[in-house]
Amino acid sequence: MMKKIFTPPLVALSFATMALPALAHQASHKAHHDMPKEQKDWGIGGDAKAVTRTIEITMLDTMRFVPAQITVKQGETVRLTVKNVGKVMHELVIGTKQELDTHAQMMKKHPNMEHDEPYMAHVSPGKNADIIWNFNRAGQFDFACLLPGHYEAGMVGKINVIAGAK
Repeated sequence: MMKKIFTPPLVALSFATMALPALAHQASHKAHHDMPKEQKDWGIGGDAKAVTRTIEITMLDTMRFVPAQITVKQGETVRLTVKNVGKVMHELVIGTKQELDTHAQMMKKHPNMEHDEPYMAHVSPGKNADIIWNFNRAGQFDFACLLPGHYEAGMVGKINVIAGAK
């Protein structure tokens, strides 16, 4: 004789709602890849078919990226595979120092703000994310984790895009 297991509605509802943030994040992450590409000072969203190499960047709970500096050629489309090996949420946002400073201030006011731009990756502990970016502008650019406290603790990096090195 089989026993029936009764799951109180409240318990079932709590399990269902726990999955919603993950599903929303997945939908948001997928949606930004379908967005129109917008030229930025630091480049433009790239196409996976055009990727010439993959650069792995590890996120640490010591508020550091490894490596903290990368070099790419102007015109190169790169897959940045961002790995969060820590126990807390991290993100990687590419931009100019001024853009990142402004965004970091906004994150202090709205710490739960969702990111869905192709130059951003919000990465849960133990997970990976990819940014595919075409560095079509030469210069020095930055990347950072803009979660409150992380940027201020020094979770930043540099991107050197070498001009005319196609």
